Amino acid sequence: MQKTTFKIPQMDCPSEESLIQMKLQTVRSIEHLEFDIPKRNLHVFHSGNLEQIEKALQELKLGAEKIRTEQSDASFSSQNNQQKRLLWTVLGINFSFFLIEMGTGLISKSMGLVADSLDMLADAFVYGLSLLAIGGSLAKKKKVAQIAGYFQMSLALIGFVEVVRRFIGVEQMPNFKTMIIVSILALAANITCLYLLQKSKSKEAHMQASMIFTSNDVIINSGVILAGLLVYWFNSKLPDLIIGSIVFALVLQGASRILKLAK
Repeated sequence: MQKTTFKIPQMDCPSEESLIQMKLQTVRSIEHLEFDIPKRNLHVFHSGNLEQIEKALQELKLGAEKIRTEQSDASFSSQNNQQKRLLWTVLGINFSFFLIEMGTGLISKSMGLVADSLDMLADAFVYGLSLLAIGGSLAKKKKVAQIAGYFQMSLALIGFVEVVRRFIGVEQMPNFKTMIIVSILALAANITCLYLLQKSKSKEAHMQASMIFTSNDVIINSGVILAGLLVYWFNSKLPDLIIGSIVFALVLQGASRILKLAK
């Protein structure tokens, strides 16, 4: 088996990484893909067909350039099984907190919690797509990505409309205690997910993408906690609406990236 290293200057977010995964899915000679995000490097483990791999990467127009090719005796079957178990675990945690935050957000009148719940759902989709990156056909992967993207985009747009409605109209103040308590629990859940992902020490695209999304969630959870405190201090619904708008924008951006993968 050979290991070819490519420099990809424009691989700067999870979308590009997943795009590469999907583009190279049809190259049967590829055994494994390993990404070094900080260095913008892609290591392709394959048995021949280097020209086909190079052509596929160049078609993405991300500035891919071959650095070197060398022999490798690496094996990845056990590693894939470990990744699947880990991804199912963090997917379960995120989907559970999507249900918790959505329910408590609606009850407490908090757009921050509702928006954060959609962000949790978005992450669950990312983990699901990461599982498909380990196994599954290209057609199935694109179909799931398309459904996930449009679903998230629809929910985010509905969320923006609701934020505007609450800003203009007379609306009950959000329950700051519920906002803070539930967000602290969600923060603990995301820190746990981040710990598990980092513990795997994987440099693969789908695992690195999952870590990036989860790191962002820790920041978002902290933002909702801060918004809850500001609601209490200023006796205003505005901080909740602001953090809700920010998170909805992030969900919308994530949906756009996922739809890009489905093309």
